[in-house]
Amino acid sequence: MPHAVAKGLTIALMTTMASINLAADTSSRSTMSTEEREDLNLSEYRVTDTNASYFDVNAVMPLLQQTDNALLLQLRDNLSTGPSCRQKLNSEPITTRGAIPSFYPRPDAWELATGPIFGFEDSVSTLAGAYVASSDPYYAECLVHYLHGWAEAEALTAFVYDSARPQAWFASESMLFAAAMAYSVVRPFIDGLEEERADIEQWLHGLALEHSSIHGHEEDSCCNNHLYRRALYASMIGVLVEDDDLFRFGVKALYSALHDMTEEGALPHEVRRGRRATHYQNYALSYLITNMQVIHRQGYDIFNLEYEGSNIHEAVDYLFQILDDPAALGDYAPLEQYTGFLRDPQYFTWMEIYLSHFDHPKMASLVTRIRPAYNRSAGGHITLYFMDPSAQQHIYTNERRRDTEAFRGLNN
Repeated sequence: MPHAVAKGLTIALMTTMASINLAADTSSRSTMSTEEREDLNLSEYRVTDTNASYFDVNAVMPLLQQTDNALLLQLRDNLSTGPSCRQKLNSEPITTRGAIPSFYPRPDAWELATGPIFGFEDSVSTLAGAYVASSDPYYAECLVHYLHGWAEAEALTAFVYDSARPQAWFASESMLFAAAMAYSVVRPFIDGLEEERADIEQWLHGLALEHSSIHGHEEDSCCNNHLYRRALYASMIGVLVEDDDLFRFGVKALYSALHDMTEEGALPHEVRRGRRATHYQNYALSYLITNMQVIHRQGYDIFNLEYEGSNIHEAVDYLFQILDDPAALGDYAPLEQYTGFLRDPQYFTWMEIYLSHFDHPKMASLVTRIRPAYNRSAGGHITLYFMDPSAQQHIYTNERRRDTEAFRGLNN
């Protein structure tokens, strides 16, 4: 029986108690400290296949050439033309420290400062997607040359952590996993370019070790969604360079999340975010589930991991509970929850991954309305890579119904 269906039988009885108890539960729940996390003995986890990307590229590429699914054909054809490699190679790597303002309360200034970062992430994800869609080695080789330009320029190595202004540190997280995930897609199919590949891997490895050595504030970024973001690049780069310790850093973050999780499935550091409690529960899952997929591809049954009485499905089901009824957040967050994120497909790529493993009717209904799902950093063109061709034939184009049906109640 699907997790969502099984839990649906008890959800009505739990909602009232959750509303009363959640605030006390989250405030008293002990956070796994950095030291406790580092002391976890997870020696059974090690890299088993350095050529395993976060999805089975060898299976997806022929499927895309044979499919008659209209949605996948549209995505394939749009990506197959690909970007101009020369244009990509002419872009300048980021070699200066640079300050980035906080997203809150100045999103416009933040967006301006992060433009080059997003450009890098889009570039690597689009080149990887173009290769998968077209099977043309031109795009795979272009991605290697593009990343090599950044490695050769020692991009991002001038980064200095500033605890008072950590936005540059936060932005580096996504650049690292964007590069690593895209590179993992094409590397097994590259003939030659040995020196370039060695330079890229040395560059990524060094950045990952340096960045992950910074723990962040004990009250938040040590242990919240930023830990899960660091875990994603650690797992993927650990696989690429066969660094078991770095790979285990990614696994330990998952154990930390399960340790901290409440009985209802709330992630305490995320539901403390006031009107954005629901958004951050979902945001954290974006990186937890994607990281789990990387670990799964190394042969581990990580999606069924139980640790200290918690599993990831409880966090997933709790998200849909509070989307349906914000009262389930209890006194811990206001009923008037921010819902703007529900109109942005980048926040739901993780659901495409989850649905490739498990049935979840409410999730499937939501994803149907937001496909194609693309995340410039956490995996790129996820619908192209993960959607079952039998799941959906056409893009949901009625914008008015999309707003009213998909994102107001989620009960349709």
